[in-house]
Amino acid sequence: MGARVMRVATVPFAHPYLDAVLPPDVVRVGPAPSVEDPWAPSPWLDPRYLAAHTAEIDVLHLHFGFDGLTPDEMLAWTEVVRRSGVALVVTVHDLRNPHHSTRERHDRHLAALLGAAEVVLTLTEGAADEIAERFQRSCIVVAHPGLVTPLPGIGREPRLVGVHLKSLRTNLLDPLDVVRAAASGAVSGGGRLRVDVHDDVDLDQRVPGLRQAADAGEFELAVHPRFGDDELTAYLQSIAVSVLPHRFGTHSGWLEACRDVGTRVVAPTCGHYADQWEDVVLYGNDEVRGLDVPSLTGAVMAAVTRPWPAKADPAWRAEQKAQLRRVHAHVYSRVAADRAPA
Repeated sequence: MGARVMRVATVPFAHPYLDAVLPPDVVRVGPAPSVEDPWAPSPWLDPRYLAAHTAEIDVLHLHFGFDGLTPDEMLAWTEVVRRSGVALVVTVHDLRNPHHSTRERHDRHLAALLGAAEVVLTLTEGAADEIAERFQRSCIVVAHPGLVTPLPGIGREPRLVGVHLKSLRTNLLDPLDVVRAAASGAVSGGGRLRVDVHDDVDLDQRVPGLRQAADAGEFELAVHPRFGDDELTAYLQSIAVSVLPHRFGTHSGWLEACRDVGTRVVAPTCGHYADQWEDVVLYGNDEVRGLDVPSLTGAVMAAVTRPWPAKADPAWRAEQKAQLRRVHAHVYSRVAADRAPA
């Protein structure tokens, strides 16, 4: 008789991170989101859907995408999970939700989830320590996999520093403060600063003075649509340093993409960015003390004057991914066996 097929429902259904860590012999149970609305809430977060389809899965693995639930709805959902008998695994990517202006809602989400989970995973030792202290849960630490393959023929401009403001989401530092501090550090190190922002925001209303500072020659400003995958990789390969302008946060896939292509990262002291990669250069910033402007300037200057870091070794990334898949396979097998009827 053949080995039992492991049926896993993930929330969200698909994401590059999930594609990297899920074991190849796992059956990923849908439904998949529609092409028209790929970020629609997962039906597995609907208590009625979950109760009706529990028999179709062995493991429910929650990563992210549950922002639409209120804390009370999350608590009620975890009660349905308990009654259903399905094994719940949670990977904590964010200890501070980058889309929330305060931490209370996400803290309550995590308290409910971690109280119901059979196994908790997270991406760094620092995050695991924080989870143990705040939620009294032990974690399995699984490193963030590589997600980007460098493109051939893309040149890097030495000492070009990039600050990508994206769509000015909630966890962004004051844009003018961060770009002026980064520009000062770049120029002091013999380089220059490029600032990117998506064209779906009213830049003049949201950040008055940014265009004027660019027009005055303080930095280069590029306003454009969101990058596609190859466009993002090409952008990261073209700069020497990428500054994460985060007011708060935990981990970063952007940082891992920089690591893949050999672009140094300057990151804030909030969160656990430095635990992801030893070559990160830190600047002072957290929600209590705020941005330390001189430390950002100094961090950028130090980053542009150091030798470039090497691109992540593809063989090492491949073995890392294989190991992550083995860990996930072991976790799924263990929790499913614990929940199986005698």
